[in-house]
Amino acid sequence: MTHPNPLRPASTPARALLVAGAVAGPLFLVTGVAGGLARDGFDFTRNALSQLSLGTYGWVQITAFVLTGLLAVAGAVGVRRALRGAPGGTWAPPVIAVFGVSFLVAAVFRADPGRGFPAGTPDLAPAALSAHGTVHMAAAGTGFLALCVAFLVLARHFAARGHRGWAIGCRVVPVGVVAGFAGSAAAPLAFTLGAALGLVWLTAVIARLRATTD
Repeated sequence: MTHPNPLRPASTPARALLVAGAVAGPLFLVTGVAGGLARDGFDFTRNALSQLSLGTYGWVQITAFVLTGLLAVAGAVGVRRALRGAPGGTWAPPVIAVFGVSFLVAAVFRADPGRGFPAGTPDLAPAALSAHGTVHMAAAGTGFLALCVAFLVLARHFAARGHRGWAIGCRVVPVGVVAGFAGSAAAPLAFTLGAALGLVWLTAVIARLRATTD
């Protein structure tokens, strides 16, 4: 059964903002994968994508952080316009915006070197996080937690409209994201995969919202 009050068609600015939000995840992931393959000493099984902000070409990943953050915030505005008056329309946009802002903070406060990256860094993980590394990790944790909350809020939206598969996805994906973070200390790749899952699902959800508000 569908919700008795279907969403109103999104305006052109709202559709453009939703497209911006959908682009955020792929932009960050493509930049990170390309950088990881190109940078000497980087190992996806040992290093986090955030570490690509370090070294000679670190500005590339820093730019990706900034653009991803801005696009995610734009997407949050688009979600707010698309879901105005609908289930999930009150809380999903601000928590998506928090997710976007976390990338802007992470761009300023870079991750610590370690596990052989940048090239010449000792192979071991740092014994303790620096001040900027601590802020970076806190921003990442806060941002992806906010993204998980957004998915759970949007699960209510999709359930109210009879989109059962999307509602289930919005409840299951946060489990994968949190599991990735929980396993990051032992396996940095787990963190990367958990973050990638969240970013890809954000793109899928925003694309779905755009399709249902046209």
